Amino acid sequence: MTISTEQFEKLLPLACGWAAEEEKTILARGEPLSEPQIQDAQMIGVAAPGNVRLLAIDQIPAPQNPVLNQAAKLTGLISPHTAGLTLRYGIWIRKDCWGDRALVAHELVHVLQYERLGGIEPFLRQYLWECLTDGYPGGALEQEAIVGARRVSGSANTGAP
Repeated sequence: MTISTEQFEKLLPLACGWAAEEEKTILARGEPLSEPQIQDAQMIGVAAPGNVRLLAIDQIPAPQNPVLNQAAKLTGLISPHTAGLTLRYGIWIRKDCWGDRALVAHELVHVLQYERLGGIEPFLRQYLWECLTDGYPGGALEQEAIVGARRVSGSANTGAP
């Protein structure tokens, strides 16, 4: 089963609303970047590393909305194996991956992409569409994050779910 263009356009506002709400939670409860992480963010090109917060979590939560939850399962973007997820300036890091420099660098590249593209809706529109059309992790944004993390950390960590 695939998601049609019409379904995508109906799901996108739901995904954006979910991302905005979850970002608020991460920003309220998360930790600021450490000095070495700020240096990595600057190397990556993040404009506002001081805005970024990391929140350790047992498992990346799937959306509660049943339609959005089903789409997340269908695409495989959120699974028990997802190690990190970036929602603009809020980043979830699975607790067992806390301290993984390559993973944080990967997620910081996504922060840069949110900044460059102009926020949650433009980023999710491009990122999710690439995942649907090119497959994960074949899209240009995900590949940029993989390459950026490797450049910063020297590790091949992909941040893959």
